[in-house]
Amino acid sequence: MTSLKDRPMQSRKTRGHLVSNLIRKFFAVVITAFLLTGVTVAHAQGQQMMVRISEIEVDAQYLEQYKAILEDEAEASVRLEPGVVAIFPMYQRERDTEFRILEMYANREAYEAHLKTPHFQKYKAETLHMVKSLKLVDMHSLDAKTMTRMFKKMKSH
Repeated sequence: MTSLKDRPMQSRKTRGHLVSNLIRKFFAVVITAFLLTGVTVAHAQGQQMMVRISEIEVDAQYLEQYKAILEDEAEASVRLEPGVVAIFPMYQRERDTEFRILEMYANREAYEAHLKTPHFQKYKAETLHMVKSLKLVDMHSLDAKTMTRMFKKMKSH
């Protein structure tokens, strides 16, 4: 797999289509993982699901390298871990060194198991020197029913 740094520059329109396709593929994987975990509306409403937003600032000199490592880690987490519902990394348009990662786990135990996986340990070891700041923000869902409808709706597209 080539890193983002090694890929040729593309027009904004082409990059936009690539990003859209990547997002669609990512959500297809997320939906599959969501359905396979057996996470139900009742489960989510009981606040057992763990949802977090990670706020990360990366040193600009490591930006492309960090993106490639994060992309690999997120994909592996969703693909390999039944308890990982979503690891959805994003970066700000105006400040591309500012990342947000939407993390959704079936429960606290799934999160704790995630921290011990080889792919997460590799991500952490390889990026520790790249990260200028990290803030973990635990969240509560206001409407778990909408979340499950969102996943079903995305599956149909």
